[in-house]
Amino acid sequence: MNRSQTMETVKMVADEIPGYDYGSPNVAKSPITLQEFELLKQSASFTEEDEHWLRMAGEILADQTKQLVGKWRDIIAKHPHLARYSQRPDGQKDAHYSERSGLRFQQWVLDTCLRPYDQDWLNYQQEMALRHTSLKKNKTDNVQSVPTIHLRHVIAFSAVLNDPNIIKPFLATNGHSAAEVEKMHQAWSKSLWLQVALWSEPYTNAHLAPNEW
Repeated sequence: MNRSQTMETVKMVADEIPGYDYGSPNVAKSPITLQEFELLKQSASFTEEDEHWLRMAGEILADQTKQLVGKWRDIIAKHPHLARYSQRPDGQKDAHYSERSGLRFQQWVLDTCLRPYDQDWLNYQQEMALRHTSLKKNKTDNVQSVPTIHLRHVIAFSAVLNDPNIIKPFLATNGHSAAEVEKMHQAWSKSLWLQVALWSEPYTNAHLAPNEW
């Protein structure tokens, strides 16, 4: 039984998530085909076993997304060059922007673990990536902030998103063995790098300024 067949309902971090339009016809269409994505999964050695461990991780993280995202955001806040990406032009925090994007950040954790990696998932990877570039950043929440999040920091911050010292304690809260936690983390890691590969695509678009990388 594949991943999509085992998912009866999709877990959500809130009844309403502003700006979260997964599966909507309004989101971007991924230029990566499902056939191409299968090859990408092979490149990352991402298998059905990894899907199993991701599902397990998703069930464990479902009630901890706020705390996990809070850990990541604490690190962002400590670095002005990262914090500026969600601040107003005057350098002040925009609480409205922070709350809305925070809910979507939490939902991303669950989507990573529990969504089937089908065409809708591929499309939303493209949509999220575009929302980090000057083509769509700030538009979802109608805010004033810096016009782009540079790809180099998206890639570099993925080391934090993948840091075992941060995520493994969350994965261990249900009493699973160290070996099981390691398998969940390895599956998370592979998925994250697949997503980084997909997120990089819009940054190669000729319509973007060269310094957006």
